[in-house]
Amino acid sequence: MWPATFARRSPLTTVKAFVLVNIELGKERIVLDMLKRIPSVRDAYLTYGVYDILVLVEADKMDRIKSAITNEIRALPGIRSTMTMVIVDN
Repeated sequence: MWPATFARRSPLTTVKAFVLVNIELGKERIVLDMLKRIPSVRDAYLTYGVYDILVLVEADKMDRIKSAITNEIRALPGIRSTMTMVIVDN
């Protein structure tokens, strides 16, 4: 069962998630620029390591987070894979 604080979320509360993205070699900057144009993307950073880009996504509902990741982020050319981590506490 979800804690009571999740059930009583105010309309002003936002849902946030980090999306870790693997990019095709050589397309990092192009994909980064495209990601920054997506309305629900609050920030995006090039990184070194297992993942190439770290994206912060924010929306008013979890359904909008899911839609942004599935229909906008994953649909970009050059993206090989993603891993999403929903933020549960700020």
